[in-house]
Amino acid sequence: MEPNPSNEVTVIPFDEAPRFAGPADQFTGEVQVESLFHADLAGTNGGGMVHFQPGARTAWHTHPRGQTLIVTEGEGWIQQEGKERHTIRTGDVVRIPPNTRHWHGASAASAMSHIAIAESVDGSSVTWMELVPNSAYLGQ
Repeated sequence: MEPNPSNEVTVIPFDEAPRFAGPADQFTGEVQVESLFHADLAGTNGGGMVHFQPGARTAWHTHPRGQTLIVTEGEGWIQQEGKERHTIRTGDVVRIPPNTRHWHGASAASAMSHIAIAESVDGSSVTWMELVPNSAYLGQ
């Protein structure tokens, strides 16, 4: 997906979206990422569809300008550091403030998919940290 410097409408066919397994240093469990769009000359937002199998989740991370998640399927969990874990379900919209340390993923018993949208600062939309251990993921 190349940036679109023109003032033309761009259509990116679904089957052309790059797909890859979530890297093991950023995710626990089986995660598939579809890179839907990237920041280009017209803006700094990028987004992707992320599919989590039961028990799969992100590592702790932050976003310099925050992040919006739109849950498209299933049930999952999200937790801000130092706060209670929240259940998220199909249709929920989650807004994560800038520089807020958090993780999100599927619940232990259900797969979950969401669209993730974040704005880049100096070419980066995320700072990855350590993996979330099972004890923290399960709320123990």
